[in-house]
Order: sequence, then C-alpha cells, then structure tokens
Amino acid sequence: MPTTTSSKPFGRPLVSILAFSLLLTGCNPFTTGKKSEGNGAKVAQEDYERGPHRGRMLRSGNFAVEVTIFEDGVEPEFHVYAYRDDKPLDPKNVRLEMRLTRLGGRIDKFSFTPKDDFLRGEGVVHEPHSFDVAVIANSGDTQHEWTYASYEGRTTITAEAAEAAGIGAEAAGPAVIAETVDLPGRIMLLPQGRAEVRPWYAGRIVEMTKMIGQPVKQGDLLARIEASDSLRSYQITAPISGVIAERNANVGEVATQPLYVIVDTSKVYAAIHAFPRDGERIAIGQPIEVRGLGTSKAEARVSRIMPNADPATQTIAVEADIDNAQGLWRPGMAVEASIAVASRRVPLAVRTRGLQRFRDFTVVFAKVGDTYEVRMLKLGQRGKEWTEVLEGVAPNEVYVSDNSYLIRADIEKSGASHDH
Repeated sequence: MPTTTSSKPFGRPLVSILAFSLLLTGCNPFTTGKKSEGNGAKVAQEDYERGPHRGRMLRSGNFAVEVTIFEDGVEPEFHVYAYRDDKPLDPKNVRLEMRLTRLGGRIDKFSFTPKDDFLRGEGVVHEPHSFDVAVIANSGDTQHEWTYASYEGRTTITAEAAEAAGIGAEAAGPAVIAETVDLPGRIMLLPQGRAEVRPWYAGRIVEMTKMIGQPVKQGDLLARIEASDSLRSYQITAPISGVIAERNANVGEVATQPLYVIVDTSKVYAAIHAFPRDGERIAIGQPIEVRGLGTSKAEARVSRIMPNADPATQTIAVEADIDNAQGLWRPGMAVEASIAVASRRVPLAVRTRGLQRFRDFTVVFAKVGDTYEVRMLKLGQRGKEWTEVLEGVAPNEVYVSDNSYLIRADIEKSGASHDH
C-alpha cells in the first residue's frame, strides 16, 4: 500500500492511521535476522522501496528512515536506521515514535533509544506482524510523519460467502477439557440380544416360517412341530424381536437341535481392550466416545470392567453399552474408543477442530466483521473437543471454529506470508 508522508514541527499529535484494507494486501514489509516461508505461502510482490538492511524505506525530502524487525536470537524488536542524503545518520540525532493499530482496535506504542548505528524499539513486536503503522521521526527542528498498512495472515470474506462455505465462528472462553485415553475395540451383542430357539419336545418339523435375514417380532410364529410321544402339533414362537441369524433345520426333519438363532442388534456394546497402565485410570461411569471406521460415532459411558485380564495380551476388558436403535453398529465391527479419565476447567480455550498450522505456529483465525486474521497461540492442555490457550487470543475474542482450513487456504493462495 502507498506510504503517506509529511513534515512539520515536532510535538503535534500523530496523524490518523489508514483504514484497514478490505482486500488481502500481501506480506509484512519488515525484515528480520532470518527468513523462511511456511506452508507453501507465497511472498507477495514488493510494492515499496527496501533499504540497505532490507527494511522498508520511508522518505521525506532528503531525510529517510529504514524500518526493520529483528529477531535473530531475540524476541522480535524494531530496528530503525536513519539517513540524510542516503548517508547514515547518527541515531543520537533522531527521535522516533511508532504506533501500531491492530485488527480489532488494539494499539501498540513504541519509543526508541539509540544503540550502535540504529534506533532500537522498546518492547516486543508480538505476532502476528499485521497492523496499520504510524511513524513520527524528529531530525533537527523538523518532524516527519508516515502512515502505511502492513498486513500478514489476513483476508476478507463476505458474510454470504462464509455462510455458504460453512465457516463458523465463536468466542474464546472457559471450557472443561477432558483427558482421554484412546483404545481399540469391537462391537459385540449383549447376551440378552441373542436367543436360540429350541423345540420343546422331540418331534417331526411340520412347518418352518422364517428364512435367514428376515426380521421377526416377539411372539411371531416360527415353526410347528408334531411331538413324537403324543403326535400332537405345537407352535414355536419368537422369544425376542430381532433378525434371523441362523436356520438349522427344515420341514420333515426331527427337531433335536436349535431351530433358529435370533439376534437383536439394538442391544450391543463396545468391548474395549485396555492395557494395565490405562486400565488403572478407567472407572465405571466415565464418558466414552466410540468411533467406527466410517463416520459413525456414539457417546456412552463405561458400563462394566471385567475382573480378569487376557492371559495372552494382559489387556483388561472394558465394556460400554451403546444405543443402536438406528442399526448403525454391527456386531464384529472394529472401533476406536476415547475414554475421558479426567477433566479440568480452564479459563480460556478454543475448539480443537479450529486449530491450524501457519508457518511454524499453531494458530486460530480471529474474525472481526468480514476480516479474518491469524493468531499465533501458546497452548496448554489439549483435548479432543477443547484446547487450553495460554497466550494468543483474548477472552471473548471471536475466532473461526469450523472449517478454519478454508481461511488458511485463502490466505496462502493470496500470498499473505511473513517476510522472515
């Protein structure tokens, strides 16, 4: 973006900062002691003059300053070099102030002191290095002022486009973070979900009414048998509702074995295999999330913990009953389970699904109106649903919690990378 300048007596108020751009405008113009590009982000084409230290040159007549951010082995800090007629100027002869206005209205102010051949900013330039900049420099009796925009990790998406893409946002705040253990398992039928249908008395089978795979209801007629001792026929009905899983006889045979096996798949449980180090932390009643290999997911609680260990694997059997009224869970399916063995309330957290990688940081994207901007995070405890935030976002700051990868992709596509 263009730089504006003016010269006037020192001591007047700062000029107003440029309004935030409605379009993504590229990388941070400051340089640092190191340079890298993360996540395939493109460095935007420079639209300003660089100085001998690869910083942004700000000119006013024959006076100029070169603004850099230095972070080679230190926290990011401003280093500003002064020139007159393009020759280095003793920093002791220059007074400098800088003000950064960030997305959302926060203002960071910096004063400068001479050091070696440059002016050193007092304070850390916190990530992201994305702001509207106002600079005031005094050399002799003349004041010079500049304003410009320097954005990184920022993009604009209309509310209509964000809604169509499923981009959701919410405010950061307190949350309960569950500590979980992840374990493998398998879906099994509950004992009461399986019934063997046997003849009451030995005899010849006169009628068989059901085939394998057919649904039955409790009380449905399954077979008629003519008893060998009395030659009287009697009926066999379904003891439970379910599906015919086995048919072991036919008309004309003598009934001496189970005629059918009925299974009720609405009565299933997840059989989880826990190693001793995990089993010691698992207790009946703890929340458990069961996930299939597809998209199936169920919330349950630990129902039973078996008293014995498997001799071969030394694992402990942990069981959780699952509501399977919709028939999504089939006996024999392999599953993964996450058991919440502990929980802790934290003062500030974000949705784990909202986290993304940006350069060398784990980030979320703050939302202010239709503008989105990266927020570098220092994280604490991480759970499947929530992750504790120690630094990087403020309480009640709105961030992207759903489909945040779309924001990252838009920023990377536009080349809004950081120039270091």
